[in-house]
Amino acid sequence: MSTDRTRPAGRRDQSGPRSAPSGPRSTSSAPRSVPPQRSRRLQPHRPQRPHQWFAERLLAVLSGQRPVHWMLGHTIGEAYDQLAELAPSTPLRATHGSRPVLRHCRGAQPATGVVEAFASIAAGDRVRAMAFRLEQGADQRWRCAAVELGGERLTAGAPGPR
Repeated sequence: MSTDRTRPAGRRDQSGPRSAPSGPRSTSSAPRSVPPQRSRRLQPHRPQRPHQWFAERLLAVLSGQRPVHWMLGHTIGEAYDQLAELAPSTPLRATHGSRPVLRHCRGAQPATGVVEAFASIAAGDRVRAMAFRLEQGADQRWRCAAVELGGERLTAGAPGPR
């Protein structure tokens, strides 16, 4: 049994743990100062805003990538039922093999606990517009109250597209 605790059991080579390479060897004995490299991965991740998060979910449902029941608990009133009527026709489906992507999403807060947002969705050479309203409940969760997509309105009480 080896008494060297820096090496895993069964390891036979004599080298220990290695540190990151320090670059080319310098002839001077003074330590070199290397500025830290900036990277996108090292910057803190900014959480998505509620309207951005919801726009991604709505896009996934309306493009057929996710089932409509994925939106359960994220809609208010009849908005879910009307979304369920629209989703089978997949109005934002991929065209000519290009998957739809969220290009822009912006929101405004006309009142406390309410966000009215719009988004543009691109699929190939086609761009569609989507607008929706989010309301924050007493439990501080955001839920969709209304959706408009390419002239087709999905709000509580309004007839769904046929």
